[in-house]
Amino acid sequence: MAISLFNMQALPFTSTPKINHRHENSVPKPIFSRKFPCPWLEIGVFSTKKRAMMNVRPRAMSNSAPLTMDKPSGEGMNIDKSLTGRWREIHGENNWAGLLDPMDPLLRSELTRYGEMSQACYDAFDNDPYSKYCGSCKYPRTELFVALDMEYHGYEVARYLYATSTIKLPNFFTQSKVPDVWSKYSNWIGFVAVSSDEMSKKLGRRDIVICWRGTVTRVEWVHDWMVFLKPITENGIPSSDPNIKVESGFLDLYTDKQPDCPYSKFSVREQVLSEIKHQMEVHQDEEISITTTGHSLGSALATLSAFDIADVGIHIGRNGRPVPVTVFSFAGPRVGNMQFKDRLEGLGVKVLRVVNVRDVVPKTPGMVLNENAMGLIKLTHAEARSYIHVGVELELDQKHSPYLKDTEDAGCCHDLEGYLHLLDGYHGKGKKFELATGRDIALVNKSCDFLKDEYLIPPAWQQEKNKGMMRGEDGRWMLVERPLLLDDHPDHTHERLKQLGLAPLPQ
Repeated sequence: MAISLFNMQALPFTSTPKINHRHENSVPKPIFSRKFPCPWLEIGVFSTKKRAMMNVRPRAMSNSAPLTMDKPSGEGMNIDKSLTGRWREIHGENNWAGLLDPMDPLLRSELTRYGEMSQACYDAFDNDPYSKYCGSCKYPRTELFVALDMEYHGYEVARYLYATSTIKLPNFFTQSKVPDVWSKYSNWIGFVAVSSDEMSKKLGRRDIVICWRGTVTRVEWVHDWMVFLKPITENGIPSSDPNIKVESGFLDLYTDKQPDCPYSKFSVREQVLSEIKHQMEVHQDEEISITTTGHSLGSALATLSAFDIADVGIHIGRNGRPVPVTVFSFAGPRVGNMQFKDRLEGLGVKVLRVVNVRDVVPKTPGMVLNENAMGLIKLTHAEARSYIHVGVELELDQKHSPYLKDTEDAGCCHDLEGYLHLLDGYHGKGKKFELATGRDIALVNKSCDFLKDEYLIPPAWQQEKNKGMMRGEDGRWMLVERPLLLDDHPDHTHERLKQLGLAPLPQ
């Protein structure tokens, strides 16, 4: 069966030459804003919902919408107190037993909240090959949520994450057409954010979040990355078990670095571990949670980084007690082998994987030897060379939504906004699909063509006005210069790496 690749959700890395100048101009505003407060109850840090321009009735005062900082008083149940008392349960303390069927409204709220953080990585990424900033974030770290009209998110971005784009994958990287570009070796791949003081009171703890961006526009990345399982020790990750293996492409992306590049002189691994170490020190007297989240390839990095944080022991507080480490994964592929799964779960890392049964990506790699063929794996002693999913699965099905086209298009099935739509309408196995929060269905078509034509929402409607072109005083059109407002790495990075015993770079 032929699969259309036109609308694949995740965005591409880019490889570009270097530019050093930086400016302090104002941040450009996005074309499609997301304003607050909405006319219905919000129970999340931020939301992409807007009232749809069609006859779609939200369920009044649902208590499963995402939590905001300005929830109207006297409306609905007191979700703030509920989350404060239940956050450990929501983060998998009991492996989500009894929360998935029927779907717990508060869990739906939190999944949506973290899913929207992952979507923010897509919305902020510059993948225009005509831009000299292709491969970077459009906005500076301190302005990210504001620029995306997520003023009520309740989190502050502590650090941007950069990965090297020198890995040779023919269907993975795209080249900028501009010779004078921001970085020859780096791509922005996500961020670390920390809940504000006010939001931490609502959450019942200080939440440290690592958000990972997916990386490509086409499903060919699956074939590029799914090469072979590789021992983590081969890439410098210490382990007493040489049989712990991870997909080689994921592992290389996580550990590779480019010493001559200011953005990629530290590997993604070093960036993450040093920042989590720093935040654990800063908030050592508070109750803390560590949450990783991502979509597509980003979910693989979320799983790998959560494993690494727990395996290194950074999540152990000064009182000797471990801080909860949780992964909320959307449309994620398998990451490692049985030994990886056993070690991750033995460390107490909790993983909730949200999957659409029509999406091909969560079925890869390991189409034959996987967790569904354990008898054959044990019979052939193939545990070390077979891909195994980790954690708990929340299964969704696009066929249950009356709003979506009957399509097997790979991009639609994999789209993150589509996932969040399915999550909003899911109430349990065999239960009627009904939107719980009134989440705007127009968001489904933000980057694909998934909604039925009767809703009159154009496909792939999110785009920059005139693709960034502007008419000058002489009447000619030209691509607008966008100031580069990116941080490279915090000053504490080197010191935190020394504390962790990782080989420091020469100063």
